[in-house]
Amino acid sequence: MTAVPYLAVAALTASVGLVSALAASVFVALPERARRALVPHLVSFATGALLGAALLGLIPAAIEGAGTGQVRGVGLAVVCGLLFFFLLEKLVRWRHCHDEEPCAGHPTNLHGGHGHAGEAAVGPMLLVGEAFHNAVDGVIVAAAYLTRPELGIATALAVFAHELPQEIGNIAILIHAGVHRWRALVLNLLSSLMAVFGGMLACALSARTLSVLPFALAVAGASLLYVAVADLIPGLHRHTDLRRSVEQVVLILLGLAVIWLTQHAEGPLPG
Repeated sequence: MTAVPYLAVAALTASVGLVSALAASVFVALPERARRALVPHLVSFATGALLGAALLGLIPAAIEGAGTGQVRGVGLAVVCGLLFFFLLEKLVRWRHCHDEEPCAGHPTNLHGGHGHAGEAAVGPMLLVGEAFHNAVDGVIVAAAYLTRPELGIATALAVFAHELPQEIGNIAILIHAGVHRWRALVLNLLSSLMAVFGGMLACALSARTLSVLPFALAVAGASLLYVAVADLIPGLHRHTDLRRSVEQVVLILLGLAVIWLTQHAEGPLPG
């Protein structure tokens, strides 16, 4: 294989991460009062976006790519992904509790009233999950480009469209978990650039990549699903007043709607 596909895929995948980070930096640059007011709303929006990306995008695409004969295999990959991230969170909590203070009974909650271990767990969980997800995005873009260059460009645009709301939401989650805003931006950028690694890996492995892609998509979907269900939704339940609850439902639905709409721009997995 010549260097041209490598350079083109690297440019496409890097541009998605850089442009997403640039848009997210606008949020980071806002005054603290404005960021504090926006964070709860963005967390609700991110919950919908994560659920949508997992349940409307990645997992259905995994089933489509694997075929109906491998549905159980995709389901097993989702279960393995959920268990992996459950164990990862356990390890993060265990290490933090032993380094800092006993924290048994402190629930994870991004909206107040939680223990330090819960806060410490959310950041690594989200970054690891998003890094893996972005690497899979890079594989998808590369696979599409190797099929047809114009398909690769269209896929990169679709990935950007559905990543942008998640990137902003991720930074909001990291800031709310205690990460400094500019550090959150840098960490999010590094996570986004894992797409370049995924793209280069796909170019190197070429056709062999496509056979494992559906199962990688399933694990990536499981990671986002776990963050949304285990870490974000319990925090949303801390607010029980009617107005806040209605706002949360509307923003979750908005996050789902954005992902749903961008999924229509994505074609089937190349194969």
